[in-house]
Amino acid sequence: MATIQTATLGGGCFWCIESAFSSVNGVVSAYAGYAGGQLDNPTYEQVCSGNTGHAEVVQVNFDADLISYRDILEIFFALHNPTQLNRQGNDVGTQYRSAIYYHDESQKILASEILNEIAEEKIWPDPIVTELTSINNYYQAEDYHQDYFSNNPQNQYCNMVVAPKLAKFKKTFASKLK
Repeated sequence: MATIQTATLGGGCFWCIESAFSSVNGVVSAYAGYAGGQLDNPTYEQVCSGNTGHAEVVQVNFDADLISYRDILEIFFALHNPTQLNRQGNDVGTQYRSAIYYHDESQKILASEILNEIAEEKIWPDPIVTELTSINNYYQAEDYHQDYFSNNPQNQYCNMVVAPKLAKFKKTFASKLK
């Protein structure tokens, strides 16, 4: 019987993060959503205003017998730049912050250890600004945001931003893909 766990991660625009995790072996589901804000059931437009306090996140449900939480976090850190405060590239605003919303104490401890490892190894020239916070809420994004990259191959943002990130991701993590 599978041991399903949940990770909730914010690393900029959720379209790329969701698409990448959906292709990982052991991931049961990956849904774009919003977490960390004050408004119940926010809309995309409300989150994009920057006034709700939410981050764009992906909630990843994974089989811990097939992929570890550590692996999930290593993939997460390969998909975005954890040194950019409230932004990823040209996407600017608090909703694009780097964030790990832990679901239990063991996730908090492991995430903290990985953040310290990354800082000590000086993988990035700038300080890590990834927020590490207990999950206080999660709202699944509107249906049109789910599988966005797959369903919108003609979208200019997807072609210019998401596609190159996913190509690099697939090359780096080929052994972990479905």
